[in-house]
Amino acid sequence: MSFIYVPAKAAARPIFFLAFFLFLSTAKAPGGAIQYQAVGTRAMISSAHSLATMAGIEILRQGGTAFDAAVAVSATLNVVEPSRSGIGGVGFMTLYIAKTGEVLSLQMTGAAPYAATPDKFSSKRDQEAGYLSGVVPGNFGGWVYLLERYGTMSLDQVFKTAIDYAENGFPVDSYLAETLEDVKSTLEIFPETAEVYLPQGKLPQNGQRLIQAGLAGTFRRLAAAEQEARKSGKSRKDALQAAYDLFYRGEIAREFVAFYQENGGLFSARDFADYRPVWTRPVHTRYKDYDVYSSGLPSRGGIQTVMVLNLLESFDLKSLGHNSPSYLHLLSEAIKLVNADVYRYLGDPKFVQSPLEGMLSKEYATERRSKISLDKSSPYAAAGNPASTGKGTESFPPAGALNPADRNSPLPAEFSYRDDIHTTHFDIIDPAGNAVSCTPTIGTFGTKVVVGKTGIIFHNATRFGSFSPYRGDANFIDGGKTSLLNNSPMIAMKNGKLFMVWGTPGGEGIGQTQFQVFLDVVEFGMGIQEAIEAPRMELRAKPDFYKAGADVSIGFENRIAADTRQALVEKGNRIRMDEQPFAQVFGGMQGILIHPEFGTLLGGADPRRGGCALGY
Repeated sequence: MSFIYVPAKAAARPIFFLAFFLFLSTAKAPGGAIQYQAVGTRAMISSAHSLATMAGIEILRQGGTAFDAAVAVSATLNVVEPSRSGIGGVGFMTLYIAKTGEVLSLQMTGAAPYAATPDKFSSKRDQEAGYLSGVVPGNFGGWVYLLERYGTMSLDQVFKTAIDYAENGFPVDSYLAETLEDVKSTLEIFPETAEVYLPQGKLPQNGQRLIQAGLAGTFRRLAAAEQEARKSGKSRKDALQAAYDLFYRGEIAREFVAFYQENGGLFSARDFADYRPVWTRPVHTRYKDYDVYSSGLPSRGGIQTVMVLNLLESFDLKSLGHNSPSYLHLLSEAIKLVNADVYRYLGDPKFVQSPLEGMLSKEYATERRSKISLDKSSPYAAAGNPASTGKGTESFPPAGALNPADRNSPLPAEFSYRDDIHTTHFDIIDPAGNAVSCTPTIGTFGTKVVVGKTGIIFHNATRFGSFSPYRGDANFIDGGKTSLLNNSPMIAMKNGKLFMVWGTPGGEGIGQTQFQVFLDVVEFGMGIQEAIEAPRMELRAKPDFYKAGADVSIGFENRIAADTRQALVEKGNRIRMDEQPFAQVFGGMQGILIHPEFGTLLGGADPRRGGCALGY
């Protein structure tokens, strides 16, 4: 038997091998993946934690749909990955509806409080953590919208596993233990947070049970509101609405407001009452024989992915060779061109008119492609002009409307921000052929504030990185504004049939790495597990991608060969190396591939963060 290397973080998470429905392939992928891919004939789930994957599988085995399972997985991830996502966070779903053949997007993104005008923040820290930071929770509203339109089960059913692990505890793994240690000094500032995540004032140890009684109570209250409404004769739709109203307009919302008012925060009852998840059409492109779909505004990641694929479509990528110097250089040049436009033009559609039609057009890709040199690295330049294609309209505000002094100067004493990679992702295909790709987030323990006795932490999407640090930018913070996120769950179709479902966390790297995994599959013939494990690159910029002329570097894991790195340097690229062969900063990709010939399901999970795929 060959030796299988399992990274420490991956090994810390138990994977349950259930003989009566889980089957694992008996041969390695052609490139020698370190984890076996999961296989199935009826259904598949891949998530970042074995307990969450199991929660979803149990729902499917009980006859639930992918949409029911999505809420069960989301709620369980809230408990077992409290640093990455939760009911108080935000996110996006991309869904395939087998009955109609539609691909839809569900936006679960709450805005900054109406009172969160720029003058309310005196420092970067105010926007990132504490009582002034945070956006309206979007995920719970999204769960309700999803269950109401496409689900079959009750909140009581889909919350069951999450409630169990929150009430009775779950074993802390090494990833969560290390994350808690990293943020301990901040969590200690807030008594409600320390009470939950630093029991008796101490860091939970690897393997110790962590109990979240307040969160369990909130889940129970929401499920009870639905059940009580049903008992009173209300329809399933109205009963789900009763739970929604409890959270956004009722007693729980009032608890949110009271807590923040007591602590000098910015949230009001109007902030929660005005929130609505949004059903919309995803962004889309045709890449050769594949239709690729992902989230649109207020996410930038799906737009990035579509634009890069449009740029790359005319190149013979196979002839360049996978992860060759020429291939990696080309990807870097494409990412720089796309990011220049994305960071210049995109913002909350309620505040900004973005020239999306032009940006996503094949004509614009042709125009921008001419700027790529395969021999020499280009500087990080200013954005192009998508309106020049005749597609759509000029952006608002137009480029000349920005005050150069504002555009080039961040808030006082702030010249950069640290990227936040703490997000999660999961994918589901059910026996009916429905699919869910979902990327929820709260950042790294979000605002770091547990809101009273609710057990809930809000996402800190008021932070630099979600919002621009530069006054005058399309994505600069304002009251009631939704920040740009990178969450961009992906679905690809081939010949009208579901082909691939995938996505990743990873902060800035999300939009950059998802297209690389797709190309690994469709251009280089990799299986899903091999593609997920393959070394991938990520560009970073100092101070950031908002500024033309920024210092851009390409990051790699240490599996990239030294001669490849040297060849890239000779082309003028600056290289960063991570000391790990499987580094968390490059995401935690999950994915499911439908075999084009046999229709069987192949599941992949990222060893970088201990993912778990199960099929039956």
